[in-house]
Amino acid sequence: VEFLYCDLASMKSIRQFVRQFRAKNCPLHVLVNNAGVMLVPERKTEDGFEEHFGLNYLGHFLLTNLLLDTLKQSGTHSHNARIVTVSSATHYVGKLHLNDLQSRCSYSPHGAYAQSKLALVLFTYRLQHLLTANGSHVTANVVDPGVVNTELYKHVFWVVKVVKWMTAWLFFKTPEEGASTTIYAAVSSEVEGAGGCYLYNEERTKSADIAYDEELQRRLWTESCKMVGISDEGSRLP
Repeated sequence: VEFLYCDLASMKSIRQFVRQFRAKNCPLHVLVNNAGVMLVPERKTEDGFEEHFGLNYLGHFLLTNLLLDTLKQSGTHSHNARIVTVSSATHYVGKLHLNDLQSRCSYSPHGAYAQSKLALVLFTYRLQHLLTANGSHVTANVVDPGVVNTELYKHVFWVVKVVKWMTAWLFFKTPEEGASTTIYAAVSSEVEGAGGCYLYNEERTKSADIAYDEELQRRLWTESCKMVGISDEGSRLP
C-alpha cells in the first residue's frame, strides 16, 4: 500500500496528485470516488465552489476525467477497468439547479448535499454513455452504501446526534457493512462488463427518475467541464 496525498476540495491538489500518479507508470484498474462532506455550513473551497458541490462532485469529476486515459489503457475486453462512485439515497430528493449549482440564491445544507449526490448519479450515467460510445474497456457504476455509522454526521443538529448515538447499533450499518457494495462493484465478477448501474445492497436497483434524463446528464457534464477547466471533448493535464 502506498499513500499519495490528494485534497478533493482543491483543483490544484487533484492535478498535482494525477501528475504524481502518472509519473509512476502504474496501471489503474479500479478508481473509487468516496470522499465527501455532509450538511456543512455555507462555505467555499479554495477554488470558490460551494463545498458540497465542489468536494463531493466536482473534485471527483475532475479526478476521474484526468485519470480516464490511464483507466482506458488498463482495461481489457475480459477485465474492464472500473470506476465506482459513492452517492446516497439522498439523491432521490435532490434537485439540480443548473442556473445556480453553487446555491448562491438560497443555501440549504440539505439541498446542497442532495444536489451533489444527484450530480454524481447523473455524472456516472453520462460517463458510461461516453465510455460505451468510445468502445472503452472501462465501466462506471454508482453505489448507495446505505446509512453508515461514520463521522459524516458531525454537522447534524445535536438532537439528531443524540438519536444517532442511541440507535446506531440498531439502524446504522458499520463502516465495514457500508463498504460492502462498493467492494462488490469494484471486484465482483457478477458486474464484469456492466456499467451505468445504480447498486444498493449488492444489487442493481432504480435510481431517481430525473437521473435518467439524458439531456440533463449532457448539460451537467458540459457545465462541469467549464467549471473545472477541461475540454468537453476529452481531458488532458495542462
